[in-house]
Amino acid sequence: MAVYFSIILVIITLLTGLVWFADKLYLAPQRKLKAQAAQAAAKQLSAVALTTEALDTLIEPSPLVDTAVQIFPVIAFVLVLRSFLYEPFQIPSGSMMPTLLDGDFILVNKFNYGLKDPVFREKFVENSLPEHGDVVVFKYPEDTRVDYIKRVVGLPGDRIIYRNKSLYIQRACKDSDEKCPDFIQIEQRLEGQYKGPDAEFGMSEFESKMFNGSHQVLNNDPIRPRVSRYFRQAGTAADEFLVPPKHYFVMGDNRDNSLDGRFWGFVPEENLVGEAVAIWMSFDFERNVDSFLPQWVPTSVRFNRIGAII
Repeated sequence: MAVYFSIILVIITLLTGLVWFADKLYLAPQRKLKAQAAQAAAKQLSAVALTTEALDTLIEPSPLVDTAVQIFPVIAFVLVLRSFLYEPFQIPSGSMMPTLLDGDFILVNKFNYGLKDPVFREKFVENSLPEHGDVVVFKYPEDTRVDYIKRVVGLPGDRIIYRNKSLYIQRACKDSDEKCPDFIQIEQRLEGQYKGPDAEFGMSEFESKMFNGSHQVLNNDPIRPRVSRYFRQAGTAADEFLVPPKHYFVMGDNRDNSLDGRFWGFVPEENLVGEAVAIWMSFDFERNVDSFLPQWVPTSVRFNRIGAII
């Protein structure tokens, strides 16, 4: 849907822009000339000038032209803001709990990872690239019409092991390295049972310290190993992942309830949309089964989450 919306927004901007320029450069001057001619003709016939109301009527554009002229600056501003600066997204699931909840609306910074055109998504301005711990929005590799949001765990060249709910990262070897870095176990400090929004039985919350930052993650108490179909076919261990060049390995913070890179592979660099930076609105949709309201109608606003930095 986001792709279609971008295309529709570009088309509307182009059409209204053409009308705006046509009106400024040709249609509006022509209307003024016709009004002046009508004024002169009226004076010759009756020696009485047209009223101000009559002249305004002659100068006024048609409703279609007037609408296009009025909305073009707004549509153009939205297009630039959404395509190159910030774009709003809604969190549709709990795969990033407790960082992000179902019903959160977030802002995604689209210039951090370079600027792309809104239709063909070709990068035309280079900028920085994702780092460990970034929360990124990307086009789902198996269906690029769908946007996903996960946390970056592995950069190009990294080797990742996720075993018994523990995360190990061996950072990529560089040409200047005499010896490749050793695996580092990412520290996870147990904080206790998760009791926040959308909590489920058996969820434990941990503080995960990944290099220069920290974030919260959830794990279910019983160890339930999952086997990745993708990596068994690729010939590597089920819990070990070597990130290819120009790709990223991502995981959800709700580790046991996230369909992420452990199951479908890596995110190509060209699929990156941007970095999630803040929550601008948060709705709660919890209601009783017998409620007459449709599921998409919010039941309350989570004011304590608005403005939170991700």
